[in-house]
Amino acid sequence: MERALPGLPEVQDAARRIEGWVARTPVVRPWAAEFPLFLKLESLQVTGSFKPRGAFNHILGNLEACAGGVITASSGNHGQAVAYAAQKLGLRCVVVVPEDIVPAKLHATERLGAEVVRCGHTTAERIGLARRLAEERGLHYVPPFDDPHVIAGQGTIGLEILDQCPEVGTIYVPCGGGGLISGIAVATKALNPGVRLVGVEPSGSACFLASWQAGRRVRLDRVETVADGLRAQEPGELPWEIASRLVDTFTTVTEPEILSAMRWLLVEAKIVVEPSGAVSVAAALRNPSRSPSVAVVSGGNPDLTLLASLLNP
Repeated sequence: MERALPGLPEVQDAARRIEGWVARTPVVRPWAAEFPLFLKLESLQVTGSFKPRGAFNHILGNLEACAGGVITASSGNHGQAVAYAAQKLGLRCVVVVPEDIVPAKLHATERLGAEVVRCGHTTAERIGLARRLAEERGLHYVPPFDDPHVIAGQGTIGLEILDQCPEVGTIYVPCGGGGLISGIAVATKALNPGVRLVGVEPSGSACFLASWQAGRRVRLDRVETVADGLRAQEPGELPWEIASRLVDTFTTVTEPEILSAMRWLLVEAKIVVEPSGAVSVAAALRNPSRSPSVAVVSGGNPDLTLLASLLNP
């Protein structure tokens, strides 16, 4: 079944639908930056990441289908978001997570009342099991990124950035399966086509860059990165269709650059982020610009052991 691509009207509808359920996160300029760098702090969103925007928009837009409960697949943040939305809306929730899920993300998901099922290490493994369990248990599957409602919900970040920082020249966005970058692209390019959009991936998990270079969706044989939220082997179908047309370029950052950006944010900017949320900042710090840049800090749920190691390098 062909799915319609979301446009600006769908993003604006999502903004109205999720208002009151999620936060309008701040855009701040860290004093330590030596150029006009601004941070969109989705790390301060409810559950600590941008994911509730898409989760709420999908569930609220499909409430009748969700009445019997919801299920999703997630490395952690999307699972927390769906569990949070389900708790608020009084729905049963199951989350399929990787075997090596960050403990803080696991505990947060369980505290929100979700049943947690562990499965493998890749996005494809988790999604496959979640879809099977949805059929077996009569649950509604909430996709982590490859879905019009989810993409439109994440696109509300783009609306807020343009309102909070209208002079923005470049927006750096982390890329995993692509829900975030495609949603922001739909919103920003419709309202301000001159804004430059840069998708950022870890060098060990760069499915969008590989696809961009090949001119088609590419599936990576293996992904390896400390950024657990960005371990997608292949771009989502809808995110790729949108991003391949609207995103200006894709780039990668190394593992040392990711950890260095995390430490800079923690020590210099007093902001706690996880590796996936730091990739955009790593790319921005490497490319200082005279025009204002916004880095989307997509999540603030780090492994606490990793966080402590950054303070004692």
